[in-house]
Amino acid sequence: MKTTLDIQSELQRRGYYQGDLDNIRGRQTIAALKQFQRAQGLFVDGVAGTKTLAKLFPNEGAVANDNSPDATPWLDLAYRKKGLHERINNAELRAFLKSDGKTLGDPAKLPWCGDFVETCLAIAMPDEILPANPYGAMNWAAFGKATKPKKGAILSFWRGSPTNWQGHVGFYVGEDTTHFHVLGGNQSDAVTISRIEKKRLRVNGARWPLTALSTAEVAVVSDGADLVETTNEA
Repeated sequence: MKTTLDIQSELQRRGYYQGDLDNIRGRQTIAALKQFQRAQGLFVDGVAGTKTLAKLFPNEGAVANDNSPDATPWLDLAYRKKGLHERINNAELRAFLKSDGKTLGDPAKLPWCGDFVETCLAIAMPDEILPANPYGAMNWAAFGKATKPKKGAILSFWRGSPTNWQGHVGFYVGEDTTHFHVLGGNQSDAVTISRIEKKRLRVNGARWPLTALSTAEVAVVSDGADLVETTNEA
C-alpha cells in the first residue's frame, strides 16, 4: 500500500514537490498533487485517488480508493493527536486547535469536540466547506453529505434528548452491537477513542466530506471491550 511519503517522494522526483518528506498530507503536498493532476489532464482536487495514483505509479497495479493514503487523511491526523489532554497537554493541544487559523479558545474551559473535528478537516481537506459555526456539535449533522457509519465518517450525537441542541461530534473508527467507537476530542477531557450509544446518533448524523474520496460503506466491527463508554462530553 502506498503512503503519503511515497507520493511526496514521487512528486519530488518529478519536480512538483519541494517540501519536507515528512509523510504528512499538508498544504504543500496537496498543492503539488494539484499541479501534477493539472499537468496530466486529471480532475484537479489534490486528492490521490485511483486515477491519480495510476498516473503517479504507472508500473504498479490499480489502487482502490479505500487503500489510498488520502482515503481519510483527517482521521490519520486525529490519530496523531490521540492522548492529548486538555489540562496536562494544554499548550500542545491549544497550538493544534488554532493551527488552522481559528479556534474556540482554551479547551480546559470550553467544550472543544467541534473545534477538534474542524481543525482536523480544515488541515487535511482545505477545499472542504465546513459548518459556519463548527463549534456547535449539532451543526455537523448538516455537514457534507449523508453516509452510512464507516471509517472516518463524522458522527453528530445529541446529548440529553434528541431535540436538545447540546451534543457531541467525533470520527467513526468502529462499532459493536450497541455502541459506536468514536475518536474525538473532549472525551474524558482528552483526545480518545470512546464508546457512544448508537441511539444517540442524530437523524442523518453520519456525514462525509464532499471533497473526499468515495470509499466503501462498510462497518468496522469489534467488541470494544477495552474502550470506555462516554455519556456526557461537556
